[in-house]
Amino acid sequence: MSVLQAIIIAIVEGITEFLPVSSTGHMIIAQTILGVQSTDFVKAFTVNIQFGAILSVIVLYWKRFFQSWDFYFKLFVACLPLIIAYLLEKQIDTMLESVLVVAVALLLGGVLLIFVDKWFDRPEHEGTRLTYKKALIIGFFQIISVIPGVSRSAATIVGGMSQKLSRKAAAEFSFFLAVPTMFAASALKLAENHALISGGNINLLLIGNFVSFIVAMVAIKFFIAILTRYGFKWFGYYRIAVGLAIIILLLAGKSITIL
Repeated sequence: MSVLQAIIIAIVEGITEFLPVSSTGHMIIAQTILGVQSTDFVKAFTVNIQFGAILSVIVLYWKRFFQSWDFYFKLFVACLPLIIAYLLEKQIDTMLESVLVVAVALLLGGVLLIFVDKWFDRPEHEGTRLTYKKALIIGFFQIISVIPGVSRSAATIVGGMSQKLSRKAAAEFSFFLAVPTMFAASALKLAENHALISGGNINLLLIGNFVSFIVAMVAIKFFIAILTRYGFKWFGYYRIAVGLAIIILLLAGKSITIL
């Protein structure tokens, strides 16, 4: 993987990580278009550059992220269901190889987003308090996002809205939840592939994390503005368009696979 390819993939990560469109799915698509081989390092790279994205959350929400122990305990509770995802790691890695899985998940998720505003956009109280039970339920929603193309952001935001949180409150908790979730995933992947992190690979990781950090800061502000004003439907239309485009190409016999 060249420096330019690393930058492009990192830009895709930064733009899509906190949008309900699936960062993993888009990175798989970008990797395919760029002709990047799916080596162990590339797989580690696409996971590890999420670290740069989560730093953007800490910077943008500095005062709100460093709150009370109660807040951190709720994040911990929301992360507990991920143990199930860890047990399914091999099956997940297999799905990471499939563009078709990404396309179907994008399509179905897009249909869901078109209707989710009507289902959950009227919480009983705008400031509904986040309880430990609600945090745990949102954590179970997050498990769905291990399927490439589903989107961690979409799953957790919908989970929050199902618990009577407003769109903005659900989105912000999704951002906060991303910090421990993605930090653990990035650290684990880095530890598993530490032997590959040397020489030019270190430079690629540093560049990728820096780019994803800068781009994610812009993307978060854009997302919150669009979400609070228009809701999810336009993201739903986008997901459907991308998912259908990929499926049509596959049915037409076009080779769209991870190399």
